[in-house]
Amino acid sequence: MRFSGRRDDSSRDIPGRDIPGRDNLRRDNGDIRLSARVFGVVQGVGFRFWTMGKADELALKGVVRNLDDGSVSIVAEGPEQQIQKLLDWLRSENAPGRVERVEESISAADGSFRDFRAR
Repeated sequence: MRFSGRRDDSSRDIPGRDIPGRDNLRRDNGDIRLSARVFGVVQGVGFRFWTMGKADELALKGVVRNLDDGSVSIVAEGPEQQIQKLLDWLRSENAPGRVERVEESISAADGSFRDFRAR
């Protein structure tokens, strides 16, 4: 699975980042979508479980899943500030396992999730 417009750890802050057409990314309720791939030692360490807990804490909706290449895919929708908090957590020492790199893209939320789940 490839994400267009991938970003790495060198572009961390969504609020300060110049996202072209950013105002058009938000749904009527202000939500945006994060599509991320997390690389490192992130499978077999409870990463999906803890990510679900963090997403629930932040009232985000979406899905987290293991990929065949050993990375983890996360799609989350919610307010921009809450999405940034999830990204900050993913890059922090508090994330389970050992996160080496996070690639992300931001797009318009489509409201297709009712909750946050692991698959």
